[in-house]
Order: sequence, then C-alpha cells, then structure tokens
Amino acid sequence: MSARFFLDTNIFVYSFDSGAPAKAKRASELIRQAIAMHKGVVSYQVVQEFFNVALRRFIPAMTTTEAEQYLSTTFRPLLSVHSSQALYGEALRLQWKHKLSWYDSLIVSSAVEAECGILYSEDLQAGQRFGELLVKNPFV
Repeated sequence: MSARFFLDTNIFVYSFDSGAPAKAKRASELIRQAIAMHKGVVSYQVVQEFFNVALRRFIPAMTTTEAEQYLSTTFRPLLSVHSSQALYGEALRLQWKHKLSWYDSLIVSSAVEAECGILYSEDLQAGQRFGELLVKNPFV
C-alpha cells in the first residue's frame, strides 16, 4: 500500500471553518502533514471546488490575493492529478460499478491514478475500498 494520500475538497474547506474547531484543527493538521511529508495529493477538481466555495461562500469571502497565496503555498505542492481522457474513462467505470456520483467518481479515480493508499474524505463511506485505495473519514 502506498504512503501517498489524497485529500478531498472538504478537508480544505473545514480548515477554514471556525464553527467547527475540532474539524478545522484536524483538517489543518492533515494539510500541513501532506505538504511537509510530500505525500499528499490533490487533483484540479479539488482546487476548483475549493475556490468555488472560498470565493463565494466563505464569510468573509476569500480575496483574490488570499486565493493566489493559498494556491501558491498550499495547492501547488499537492497538485499532481490533471484532467485527461483516461481519468474521465476510469471515473465513468467507477461511477457505474460503485454507483457513485460523478464528482465522487472523479475524486476516487484521481486518487487511484496518483497511486494513493488512502483517500481522506467525509463524503464517501469510511472503510470502503477501491482496489488498494482505502477511504477514511478523518473526522471520526
């Protein structure tokens, strides 16, 4: 099993959630660990989803300057899965086989493509396996 791990979008969103301090602390720890150990992975989808929330739904909304800084310091070291026809094809197969939503199947296929051993997500069933990939909910 790979020591690499994939962080779903909700990890990054919770790291800014002052209304859920325990989740914010755990999310921030995972992000710091991902960067420091050079073992964390995200896909373009995670970056896109995070900024959609941060720029529109955070109170106060993240500024463009803050977003550019976060992109540079947090996402750039983690971003390693890019969109491709192969990624979409695998996502379609996973979506059909496991009855996942389209966006969840893209996350899973990205984690599989990056050869991660763990996918940290609150959105998928903890303990579920996709081959060698294990889903873990970091907040339980």
